[in-house]
Amino acid sequence: MIFSLIIQCSPQKTELVLTALDFARTLLRNQHKIHRIFFYGEGVLLASSANVFPQDETDVHSAWRAFIAENQIDAVTCIAASLRRGILNDAEKIRYEKTAASLAPEYDLSGLGQLIDASVHSDKLITFA
Repeated sequence: MIFSLIIQCSPQKTELVLTALDFARTLLRNQHKIHRIFFYGEGVLLASSANVFPQDETDVHSAWRAFIAENQIDAVTCIAASLRRGILNDAEKIRYEKTAASLAPEYDLSGLGQLIDASVHSDKLITFA
């Protein structure tokens, strides 16, 4: 079965973010396919390369980045939600004349068309909000 996920929860909701990650891992362990993970709303904050976690807290950003990289998952952040929260890739950094890009390399910025595409190409679309 082919799944796509929508992640809307803030990284500060650690338990929910880790539940979503565990769900994604379980899908792959059970031989399902993940077409795309779309990060939307506060969920785009997971794609920031600028976050630092205290040593006694779970680094959910690194956990998601490692999962995406290891499994070669198509991970997309909503461009409007990302820009609103200061998450830019190199192209947007130049476009808006900012000093730094903050999008982690495992993610791509794109529009809601990628979410529609994910729903068309998936058997199930699961949201974590």
